[in-house]
Amino acid sequence: QVQLVESGGGLVQAGGSLRLSCAASGRTFSMYAMGWFRQAPGKEREFVAAIRWSGLILYYADSVKGRFTISSDDAKKMVYLQMNSLKPEDTAVYSCAADPRDWITLKAVPGYWGQGTQVTVSS
Repeated sequence: QVQLVESGGGLVQAGGSLRLSCAASGRTFSMYAMGWFRQAPGKEREFVAAIRWSGLILYYADSVKGRFTISSDDAKKMVYLQMNSLKPEDTAVYSCAADPRDWITLKAVPGYWGQGTQVTVSS
């Protein structure tokens, strides 16, 4: 089992920045990839970014490329999502996810989820 706990969400003005954190515990060594999803009210869940514990970045959604940066700290078992140049359309619940199989499976059906953290970007 793996437990994931997100933090760092909040309210920010458009153009601002936030850094989300995901603390992982349990059998983290067995996870192939870690990632971030987001879901806005009335919209489908969107896969935002993925990374390996080594720091190898696997994926960014086109909607966040150049603005968001995913990173990992293997020693601390932390995954981060630095979000810059935030837009109102970035408003969503952001969730950390992990999967032991591969990042394609992570994107489709993650094995583990965090509880989510709300990010609200005001215009």
